[in-house]
Amino acid sequence: MTALVIGNGDYPDGHKLSNPVHDAVDLGAKLKGYGFEVLIATDCSAKEMEKQLKLFRKALDTHEVGLFFFAGHGIQIEGLNHLLALDTDMETELDARHSSLSMDKVVDKMAESTAKTKIIILDACRNNPWKREWQRDVASRGLASVYAPKGTIIGFATSPGETASDGAGRNGAYTAALLDHIDAPDCPIEMMFKRVRNTVAAATKGKQTSWEHTSLAGEFYFNMSLGNLIKEYDGTALADRLFILDAAIKSHKIIEELKTHNWHRQNPALALLTAEAANEMTLDTLFVIGRNIYQAACGTSQAATAYIQNFVAKSGGYSEPKRKAILDGMLFEVFFDPDGRLRSNIKGRLFDELFELQRVPTFKPSFDFIANVLIAANADFHVVPGKGHDLAVTVSTIKTKTGLRVAAVYIGGVDVLKIGDDLWKTDEGEPIYCGITTSQLNLRLSEDLAVPSRNLKITYSPAAAANEDELSVAYGWTVRK
Repeated sequence: MTALVIGNGDYPDGHKLSNPVHDAVDLGAKLKGYGFEVLIATDCSAKEMEKQLKLFRKALDTHEVGLFFFAGHGIQIEGLNHLLALDTDMETELDARHSSLSMDKVVDKMAESTAKTKIIILDACRNNPWKREWQRDVASRGLASVYAPKGTIIGFATSPGETASDGAGRNGAYTAALLDHIDAPDCPIEMMFKRVRNTVAAATKGKQTSWEHTSLAGEFYFNMSLGNLIKEYDGTALADRLFILDAAIKSHKIIEELKTHNWHRQNPALALLTAEAANEMTLDTLFVIGRNIYQAACGTSQAATAYIQNFVAKSGGYSEPKRKAILDGMLFEVFFDPDGRLRSNIKGRLFDELFELQRVPTFKPSFDFIANVLIAANADFHVVPGKGHDLAVTVSTIKTKTGLRVAAVYIGGVDVLKIGDDLWKTDEGEPIYCGITTSQLNLRLSEDLAVPSRNLKITYSPAAAANEDELSVAYGWTVRK
C-alpha cells in the first residue's frame, strides 16, 4: 500500500488555514501504522505538488492499494476541481487553473495505474476566498462531483456544492472524524465513511455533510483483526486469553497447568503431551498449547525449554498438521500477547533456539505462517522474521577514559541506536553507562532486531573492538524500530 498525503495551509494574502498541515502529518502517521508507504508533503508550491504526484504515480504500479489525501483550499472552475498550491496564481480563473493541481489529473493518474484499489480523500471544500473578485455564483461553491473510475472510492469533506470551514482544533472536522474512525477493527471503508459522516454532522451541528462516490468491486479495511486475517485458527486461539478451558477435557488440563507459572506443575503437564494424545487434539488446542509451552520455557520450566530445544525428536510421532499447529503457536507467542496484539518487545528468551528450527525443511510452513501473519499485522522490522533473510549490522565504538563505548549501531547506513528516557540518565540529562560483553551485546541485538544469530552479520568498528573483554553502552538502549 502506498499513499501521497498533502497538506497546504500557509496560503498568502490572509487566506492561511490552520489545520491542513496537522491533518496531513497526523493521517500520514496513521497510515504508516497500517503498513502504507507514505509520501508526506506540506505547504507545497504547484511545482512540488506535480513532482509528488509523479513519484506517487510511479509507486502505484508496484503496490496493490493507492491512497491520495489533500487538505487545503480546493475550488471548482467551470465544473472541474482544482487543489490549490501556496503559489497558485489567483488573479483570474485561467491563471488559477494552470497553476494548481487538477483533481481530474489525480484521478486519471490513479486510474491508469495497475493498483487494484484506489482511495482519494479530500478535506478541501473550504469556501473560495476569491469568489468576489471572480464574481462566482452560489452554484460554484465547494467542489464539484467527480466520476470514480473502476476500483476507486472518493471521499469529500462536504457534499457537492457545500463548503466547510477550517476547524477550531488541531484538525479539520472531517479529518478529525477520519482519524477517530480509521482504527475501527474489521470495518469496511464504506462503513467507516458513514461513521465519519455522522461524526462530522454532529461536530458541525448538521452544517457539513461528508460525501463519497465509489466504484469499489471488493472490500477494503484499514484495520483488519487477526481473527479475520488468519483462517487456520479460531480467534480465541489467537487471543488465547479468551480460550475457554474445560476441566473435563484432558488436553485443556495441559494448558491449565502450563499457565500456572509453577514449574512443579508445568513439567509434569508436558509429559501428558504424547504423540498419541497430540494426534487426537484439535488444531486450535495444539496452537494454544504451543503458545503456553513457549511461555513456560521463558519462565522456569526446564521441561518446556527441553521440549523446544529437542522439538524434532519430541514431536516426531505427531502428524504434520498437529506438529505445525504447536510450532505455529510457539512462534506466535514470541510476537503476540494474550489479546492477540503485537508485543512492543518480543518475548525473546528462547528466540534463537526456536528459530534454529528454521533449518529443518519440514518446518518451513510454520515460518511462512509467522512471516505472513507479521506482514498482515503491519509489524515493523528491519527484515521480516521467518523469511530467513540476513541482516548486516555495524557496531561503532569510540574510545573513552574507561574503555570502548558503543556510540552507534548502523543498519543500511543509518544509526538505529536509541538511548532510554530520563529514567536512565543523570540529573544533568547525561546517559548512564554499564558494561557489556560482545557476546551479550550480539545476543541483545539478535533479540531486539528479531533476527536469529546465524542471520545477523555483525561487524565492529574499529574491528579490534570485537575482541574486547567488555564494552560500555548506555542504560535503556535499544535498536528496535
